[in-house]
Amino acid sequence: MPIIVKNKIQENRMLKVSPFRKGVRITAPHKHNSYFEIIYLSSGSGFHYIDSQGFEIFPNSVFFIRKEQMHYWALTSEPEGYVAIIKKGFIDQSIDREISRLLLQLSRNAVLQLKNAAAIDKIFQLLVDEVDVLDQSSHTVVEGLLKALLGKIQSEGELLPAGKKQDGNGLCYQFREILSQEKQLKNSVAHYADKLNTSPQNLNLACKKEMNISASVVLSEFIINEAKRLLIYTDNTVAEISYNLSFNDTSHFVKYFKRFTGFTPQNYRASLV
Repeated sequence: MPIIVKNKIQENRMLKVSPFRKGVRITAPHKHNSYFEIIYLSSGSGFHYIDSQGFEIFPNSVFFIRKEQMHYWALTSEPEGYVAIIKKGFIDQSIDREISRLLLQLSRNAVLQLKNAAAIDKIFQLLVDEVDVLDQSSHTVVEGLLKALLGKIQSEGELLPAGKKQDGNGLCYQFREILSQEKQLKNSVAHYADKLNTSPQNLNLACKKEMNISASVVLSEFIINEAKRLLIYTDNTVAEISYNLSFNDTSHFVKYFKRFTGFTPQNYRASLV
């Protein structure tokens, strides 16, 4: 029997925020179609299973489901809360790198218990209203609300007894955390391996074990996303962007960018006009 893959967001949408469906009680184990999901339950009881680990549901719980994880519900009372579905494309287009950093940190948890959920309720409701009419003019507002939501969850969240971190000390997750905080990325796995007091070979093995991709692919995601931001939000030349991203040769950067995006940097920038 194939794995059930659910898609609860339209193809052309990068972000969806909505109330949790009250009719949900028991669902079949399933994955999501390449998006990250945050589920906040202000009330409800039962269990939520993530990758076969059961988490008892308490009021004001926040669950985090990464795109590669299986999960399902076994609820015993009517739930109240909200669901946020976030695609990678939304994060890639975001000018605020703090959103990516907060998501990376929170995604290391299965569940957090909120000490005070009053603000979380209000921010979720504001997001529901804004995302429904999301366009270019409201994108900045949505980014600000999402950042506020993630920051508030982080500050108010505590680990439940069963809510242990998922690969929280994993070398590849530490690698991604360093990259998310880096002011000027360097195109060198060896540079970051040295920061983590390990070898490039060990870092590569860790990334393959934890995320099923190589360390160079992890690094390339951050470099390409930063290159896109610089092409979109600055008037820096391609040579200047190449230098900022520690490429010694502009032609190498152009080939690198095209390999991962299908566009040259010039064509990518022109396509946005």
